[in-house]
Amino acid sequence: MGPKIQKGLTFPDLISGRLIKRYKRFLADVELDTGERVTAHCPNTGAMTACSEPGSKVFLSYHDNPRRKLKYTWELIEMPTSMVGVNTLVPNRLVYHSLKTGQIKRFSAYDQVKSEVKVGDKHRLDLMISKNGSDPCYIEIKNCSLVQDQVAFFPDAVTVRGRNHLTALQQLAADGFRTVMFFLINRMDARIFKPADHIDPAYGKELRNAHASGIEIMVYDVLIDPELGKVCIRDQIPFEL
Repeated sequence: MGPKIQKGLTFPDLISGRLIKRYKRFLADVELDTGERVTAHCPNTGAMTACSEPGSKVFLSYHDNPRRKLKYTWELIEMPTSMVGVNTLVPNRLVYHSLKTGQIKRFSAYDQVKSEVKVGDKHRLDLMISKNGSDPCYIEIKNCSLVQDQVAFFPDAVTVRGRNHLTALQQLAADGFRTVMFFLINRMDARIFKPADHIDPAYGKELRNAHASGIEIMVYDVLIDPELGKVCIRDQIPFEL
């Protein structure tokens, strides 16, 4: 039995199997526990370094929508030291839900949450939180699934888009707004977070610049219970730049 979660997001009914291979970025072949082989949608554009090993136990959701080409979606993978969330749509939904329900104390002063906020002519940020009579706070969320020796790293591939988000946050900070870079470690085996300078040194440099210019960095991990089909935000994790 895994740890029990009282609050969080609920997955659709999960179906277990073994990963055969991930390929073409968005596809994954899986052998279900029934012996049936299916191709699932992989909702993750990252490299998924160290969390896409063939033979690993995985959990899929099933969607009986006639407009969908692939009926299965890959949600979780069980790695030797942790369950890992694969679906990169989950972190934004989870942070949004956690803010709406007051589960993140560092944002307790705000009571309104808006997603997909347009900033200037070129950028969109994940969330804007506010309270009547006060300036808003802008939040960009990044899914972190790469953990090596209990160190969580982001990104797991070169990300120009990620650097652009940091630029947008810095512009808002210069205008006097509160801005937050929020890293959600979508697994349970990290003790500290660091930028992945060995993968994308330009992103690491920009993250340090952003932090020096006043952007807050917050890092949290999650608690995943596949038996209950739930995931929730767990603990704040220290970071080192």
